[in-house]
Amino acid sequence: MKISKSLKIYTHIILAFFLINSLQANTKLLNNVVIHDKPIKINQLRFKDVNLQDVDLTGKKGNIMILNFWASWCVPCRKEMPSLEKLAQDYPKIKIYPINMEVPNKLVARDFYNSIGIVNLDIYFDPEFKLVKQFKMRGLPTSILIDKNGKEFARVLGEVNFYDKKFIEFLKKYN
Repeated sequence: MKISKSLKIYTHIILAFFLINSLQANTKLLNNVVIHDKPIKINQLRFKDVNLQDVDLTGKKGNIMILNFWASWCVPCRKEMPSLEKLAQDYPKIKIYPINMEVPNKLVARDFYNSIGIVNLDIYFDPEFKLVKQFKMRGLPTSILIDKNGKEFARVLGEVNFYDKKFIEFLKKYN
């Protein structure tokens, strides 16, 4: 059976298309990660826990930290949160702080967690939205990545799969 020349050409085009897309998929993961040339010093890092008690991480060093800013109405937040929980479970040395950016309401925040199956992440609040101003945030979700020296080395603008192998490898570079 002889294969036509046009079928061979179409087959090569399709294979090239899939090859290019798979290569681009590897680079797309970190497209919404802004990596700073020089880590940025964080002068103050304060917010509230679920009981509205102060949490002060100012000057905290030793572990990578992720401050993940989210809201219950945010669809991309809903999509990325399970991967954040999986990262926290499997990499306990990475400290995760999911900070709700709504008027503090324990019930709404817990209902959000329950609706997407989050059981192991704590809930934090920034009731006066000081961190929004401090980090000059533009939208949700946003995640601030802090190195073991307590400096912001990168931030994620928008949704990301925190449990993606490439993202985890990226984080390990800063540990």
